[in-house]
Order: sequence, then structure tokens, then C-alpha cells
Amino acid sequence: EVQLEESGGGSVTAGGSLKLSCTASAYDYRPHCMAWSRQAPGKEREWIAVIMLNGDENVKILADSAKGRFTLSRDIRRNSVFLQMNSLSPEDTAMYSCAADWGSYCLINGVTSPRYHGHGTQVTVSS
Repeated sequence: EVQLEESGGGSVTAGGSLKLSCTASAYDYRPHCMAWSRQAPGKEREWIAVIMLNGDENVKILADSAKGRFTLSRDIRRNSVFLQMNSLSPEDTAMYSCAADWGSYCLINGVTSPRYHGHGTQVTVSS
């Protein structure tokens, strides 16, 4: 298992930026991947991006709406990943949560996905 703590959410106006952080702790072996997802009220969870923590970053931006606006990076020494979100719009309003896992659970393909989630951080974008 692993504990995840997110930070950096808040309220911004459309066109603004936010940087979300997630730090992993309390694990025996470093997770192979960390990822971000979001869920708006009444909507299903949407996976945004995933990054590998072992070897190459191999960042994958999964959500079409995030491509060109969101970037994902890591700091291995701090066991942390960072989601930089630019050009935010009201459609980005959601609860954003960090996830982590090992092995095949890092393959976010509609069948598998990371199992361990943080409590989330709220992002609200006003027009």
C-alpha cells in the first residue's frame, strides 16, 4: 500500500493556471507509477495523465482535453509528482486526485488502473 497526499487545488478564473502536487509515503517499495484523475459532480472519473517512477518518465497524457494544456512531472527524491494545468476553463472544475500503484495496474486502459488514491484536492474554475 501507499499513502498519497495532494495539494495545490483552489479557485481560479478561466485562463488561469494551477499546479497540483502529490507526495507518496508509507510504502515498502516505491510505486511504479503515479497518476492524476478527476471527477466532476455527476460524472465518471476521468484519467488525466500517468508518469512512471522507475526508469524513464514515460509520461502519458490520457485525457484529450488535457493535451497541450497540462503537463506532468516528477521529483523522485521527494517521491512527488506535479500536474501543471494551464489555460483552465470552467469545464476543468472537479475533484482532482492522485493515484499510485505497481505493475500492470499502471496500465490505464479501461480495464485496469492504479488502485491507491489520495483524498483529492478541489479545483474550481470560474468564467
